[in-house]
Amino acid sequence: MLAELKELWRFRELLVSLIERELKIRYKNSYLGFMWSLLNPLITVGVMTVVFKYLLDNGTGSLSVYILAAYLPFMFFQLALMDSAQSVIVGLPLIKKIYFPREILPLATICANFIHLLLALLVFFAYLLVVWIRHPQVPPFTATIVYLPILLVINFALATGLGLIISALNTFYEDVKYMVGVALYLLFFLSPIMYFSEQVAASSAAKANPWVYGLYHLNPVAMLATAYRKVLVAPQEVVVNGVKHDPLPLDWGMLGVTALISLIALVGGYHLFNRMKWRFVERP
Repeated sequence: MLAELKELWRFRELLVSLIERELKIRYKNSYLGFMWSLLNPLITVGVMTVVFKYLLDNGTGSLSVYILAAYLPFMFFQLALMDSAQSVIVGLPLIKKIYFPREILPLATICANFIHLLLALLVFFAYLLVVWIRHPQVPPFTATIVYLPILLVINFALATGLGLIISALNTFYEDVKYMVGVALYLLFFLSPIMYFSEQVAASSAAKANPWVYGLYHLNPVAMLATAYRKVLVAPQEVVVNGVKHDPLPLDWGMLGVTALISLIALVGGYHLFNRMKWRFVERP
């Protein structure tokens, strides 16, 4: 694996070029360009806020901020996996003509989506300031924001490892991308994006079986969604149907488990990709 990493480093300029291409062609001939990367989550979060706050009686303050803090990283994870699934197939004509490390293709799509996440987080911080201006009692930033780079590294490692696995398998079995689409759809509901981990802890299942809450957060996407909220947004009571739930602290032990899972996914995914990449040219 060390030899493959050295070879990847030797072709780093090609990787940078492909990342730039991904960033340019995504919204080519689009008037709003990058803004579409922000309009989609903002509109989605706006609809969620209206439904949950005003129709389902969720009285949590700054609900849109809480939802957006978890939804932006999930959207990166979703797009990184779906885009990387097709990256090798789209690049097959190039693969059959010249030599370069094949992993550059999925890495370029994942890195491009990661850059979109970083830019979206800048807009998120601006949104926090707007909320603070309207509600000065809610601080826009907390000291825990210093932990954000840790979450970004874990998130990137998880997406990269799974993206490498999916891109390699989907090259030969195109059912994989459909299975991934279904899995991501289910993950959206199995992760605290539209709701809160405090609600999971207060559920009857978690009260009857204390291990349920820990088992729920063994899902690395769920743990990351919770962690982003704890790091980016000031803690406050979660109020649902008039019932108040005290904010829970960030579980560093479970986050450590998520980091370990992400590292295993990254190493395992890179190993699997390297085992399969020399067969890509055999695909008709």
